[in-house]
Amino acid sequence: MIRLDSISKQNGHQIVFIEASASLLKGEKIGLVGPNGAGKTTLFRLITGEESPDEGQVSVERGLLIGYFSQDVGDMKGRSALAEVMDGAGPVSAVAMELASLEAAFADPDRADEMESLVARYGEVQARFEELDGYALDGRAREVLGGLGFTTEMMEGDVGKLSGGWKMRVALARILLMRPDVMLLDEPSNHLDLESLIWLENFLKGFEGALMLTSHDREFMNRIVNKIVEIDGGTLTSYSGNFTFYEQQRALAEKQQQAQFERQQAMLAKELAFIERFKARASHAAQVQSRVKKLEKIDRVEPPKRRQSVVFEFQSPPRSGDDVATLKNVRKAYGSRVIYDGLDFGIRRKERWCVLGVNGAGKSTLLKLIAGASDPDAGSVTVGSSVKMGYFAQHAMELLDGDETVFESLEGAFPHAPQGSLRALAGCFGFSGMDIDKRCRVLSGGEKARLSMARMLYDPPNFLVLDEPTNHLDMATKEMLIAALAEYEGTMIFVSHDRRFLSALSNRLLEVTPEGAHSFDGGYAEYVAITGREAPGLRA
Repeated sequence: MIRLDSISKQNGHQIVFIEASASLLKGEKIGLVGPNGAGKTTLFRLITGEESPDEGQVSVERGLLIGYFSQDVGDMKGRSALAEVMDGAGPVSAVAMELASLEAAFADPDRADEMESLVARYGEVQARFEELDGYALDGRAREVLGGLGFTTEMMEGDVGKLSGGWKMRVALARILLMRPDVMLLDEPSNHLDLESLIWLENFLKGFEGALMLTSHDREFMNRIVNKIVEIDGGTLTSYSGNFTFYEQQRALAEKQQQAQFERQQAMLAKELAFIERFKARASHAAQVQSRVKKLEKIDRVEPPKRRQSVVFEFQSPPRSGDDVATLKNVRKAYGSRVIYDGLDFGIRRKERWCVLGVNGAGKSTLLKLIAGASDPDAGSVTVGSSVKMGYFAQHAMELLDGDETVFESLEGAFPHAPQGSLRALAGCFGFSGMDIDKRCRVLSGGEKARLSMARMLYDPPNFLVLDEPTNHLDMATKEMLIAALAEYEGTMIFVSHDRRFLSALSNRLLEVTPEGAHSFDGGYAEYVAITGREAPGLRA
């Protein structure tokens, strides 16, 4: 369906691809992986024709319908989310527009003399609309939007009033409704809650066309893809299997290359030692020359590329009291909408609570109440003795000073910390080299989130309240954070849609439902095993 043959591409001074080749065939579901900046988005743009290779060829089968979802969703306003999604439904959308135009023409007295031709054309267009299953379009659009978490009110309201994250979901729904031959999805799992993520996972598993996607969600990718294409150092390398299989194969290949490199280095050292020892002896001149020529012709084995793996280690937080936070008979409502009524909930030292609940159930509200960012309408929220709290939420990013650099922001938060220690901290959270001198105002949302988290964790609190801490984090940073929090000695409560994060770090679970909050004596993995569902109302 799609082939990239010996493509080379350079953006400014950065060489993105060097004679790289890959293919996307019918039925394949490919996970595209590589370090940040390796060229994943560039590859999508080459396939869609938005960019051209400097050398080589991109071949796309004639008539192939490609749906491309990117993080740049553009401006949306002036019509409903439902209309916006249906407008992107491919050929059926154009046919629907012509039907509407013809129906308007029937009511136009100035076009009465065209009625015979209009009726004939209407019959043709209507037949085509039925052939494309157009009358089911509204229902399918509502089904997709519902799967992505939209209420009926949100579907029919002005899309321009939605937040950026919800507009991303609208843009994604357009592609899913389109039913293209090929879907190119750049980080479709961003901005989704757990329920929507699992719905999307099932949708894509049932998709019969070809799929290429990027995602920082390991579990999401593992369950969907059957092939991995890795971009690294300008090359494209394909691996059959899911992401876990790719990691195993890559580690094995690195081990074999390292062994081959070491064997060749030992051989070279032996040959060079012989040459050095006998180069001045006339009796060995022929042998020396022979070995010199042999070394000149040999193909040198390169050592495997070592990807930087950063490690963040917590300092030991001060000990808190045994009762970390207590909520008694708490009521919280927004207007007529009651979120909690009579909620009793307690957190004890060293417990790690994950909070699950359908969209709008009150997960973030609970964390705000505990953190003191929101007050209950009735009842009490009490934080225990000697508790030092760290609260991570999206508003934390708004507190960064736009005029400060990344390093100045860290230095301002910890004026007595050694500079080397702060630079190491910045590196752990993805700020290396020149990135540490970036002004906060030019940072992306993901970079701001990483910086905010670094500021919170350097001098660790003994109680962490984390609202979607893995949003925007790449896989390497996410793994670093999971490893660090696994060793953390304090108490935690968190909301996350990342199932690896949930499984690795929770030992208690609170399920928030319209009927009330229910605690579970065990972590997320135990919850899934016992209940048979990965999220409230969904089967595993």
